[in-house]
Amino acid sequence: MKILVFGGSFDPIHHGHLVAANVAREMLGADQVRLVPAANQPFKLNQHAASADLRARMAELAVAGADGLIVDRAEVERPGPSYTVDTIEDLARRFPGALLSLLLGSDAAELFLKWRDPERIRARAALVVYARPGEVPPEVAADRIIVVPRMDISSTAVRERVRSGRSIRYWVPDSVAEYIGTHRLYRDERC
Repeated sequence: MKILVFGGSFDPIHHGHLVAANVAREMLGADQVRLVPAANQPFKLNQHAASADLRARMAELAVAGADGLIVDRAEVERPGPSYTVDTIEDLARRFPGALLSLLLGSDAAELFLKWRDPERIRARAALVVYARPGEVPPEVAADRIIVVPRMDISSTAVRERVRSGRSIRYWVPDSVAEYIGTHRLYRDERC
């Protein structure tokens, strides 16, 4: 089994995340992409606008019915900072014999060597970096670099649109937009 691990804040998840995950799955022939919402990213400690549980729930709504896209709550359920090395080792235990790959956007790849135990991550998983057309991927020793369509959508922009009362339709899946509205997320800085 080929598993592609795609972690992030997903605060909130948006169509750019989903397109990157699906294109990567197709290009790499992965059986599944496990989207792993970080409970508390070490580089963003206590900076998430929505709680880890709310972000995981939005990700679950976003991938409901999607072929090969699965939300993995390992980091949400594990106490302490969310270290990718712990998640990769956990997945290796849960899926013995699976071929693991870690999917990183160019921005995350730039920081990869500052992560906790990047060598242990590389020992368990191939490193796949995705870039958009015209982007130059960072100088990190990726096992593979793929190009995904450019979608100028960011979680920051989605939160700002909600905060300013503008529509997020087409920026996020309808189920996520509805969830954000129902739970009154991102309406102010404290969420």
